[in-house]
Amino acid sequence: MPFDYRSITDTIQRSLASAGLAKEAGLMQGITETIHRSLSAAGLGPRVQQRSSEGRAGDVAEPALPGELVERSFTNAAGTRAYQLYVPASYARVDAERMPLIVMLHGCKQTPADFAAGTRMSELAERHGFLVAYPAQATASNGANCWNWFLPQDQGRDRGEPSILAGIVREIAANYRVDAGRIFVAGMSAGGAMAVVLGATYPDLFAAVGAHSGLPYGAAHDKASAFSAMKGGGEARAEAALAIPAIVFHGDRDATVHARNGSRIVEQATVAREGELRAYLRTGASSDGRRYRLTTYVDEAGNSVVEHWVVSGAGHAWSGGDPRGTFTDPGGPDASAEMVRFFRSLQDAGTA
Repeated sequence: MPFDYRSITDTIQRSLASAGLAKEAGLMQGITETIHRSLSAAGLGPRVQQRSSEGRAGDVAEPALPGELVERSFTNAAGTRAYQLYVPASYARVDAERMPLIVMLHGCKQTPADFAAGTRMSELAERHGFLVAYPAQATASNGANCWNWFLPQDQGRDRGEPSILAGIVREIAANYRVDAGRIFVAGMSAGGAMAVVLGATYPDLFAAVGAHSGLPYGAAHDKASAFSAMKGGGEARAEAALAIPAIVFHGDRDATVHARNGSRIVEQATVAREGELRAYLRTGASSDGRRYRLTTYVDEAGNSVVEHWVVSGAGHAWSGGDPRGTFTDPGGPDASAEMVRFFRSLQDAGTA
């Protein structure tokens, strides 16, 4: 019988929780990380395979095994980008239906592994049954590992970084049981801005977008205008529209990317349906007391198609994130869980 790493770690987590250690976040994290290191040292951790492909038909890497994280790269005329792909254990079921795919785009100074740890998206993939791709920006393309959302050559369809990221998605879809109608993209900061670029330029490929601390499509055309947009200045393209559902998170004390940018993404996601959507505002608080404002835009059938979360007192960090990752804020609503919930609700409503 193969060793079930996740079953063992889940059992450990439940045991710690039953011992009353779940609320001791620092202690629990230290214990679990020690256990993870010990399992990995014994060769019992999750497999990470180095595989690559060059984006040519008939020349693809061997598919990952269920419960496996693989590292690959994709190449087209615009360049090469590495990416990690997590395939949940439930993928092994012979009768399993085609699964959703969520593409997660890290922010500046982050890596796929860092972003995966901070968002815990692979853990949610295990719980809900979907694949997760974590593309990596190349340092040669941006010294701070930022996606180049602000450059004209990286803001259009079938060119630049959008074409590479779309190519990664198509490669995964060609080699796995991916539901073509349930492919989503989400990101943080520069990754959130690039997620919006992909949503605007590939509405036929992505069913919805999740942007955390990001910027609207067309907000900048070079580095100088990018910094201006990040501070809340400038305007996004008047003709730009985000024609797919969107969920937007932003901290109202974000000193890196002004919260006004989150509002502008929402504007782009609703402008094409002006007069068709009803907006509902509610306030609430997370389990730790962090307050938030949630504006939900619903269509005539009562389906939520745009959500705007503004987290009170939060800075430039992933809301509800895991401290193992950078740019995370353990307080506040869990952005990862809410994004997955939103994406799944589109499926249930038949809008994805």
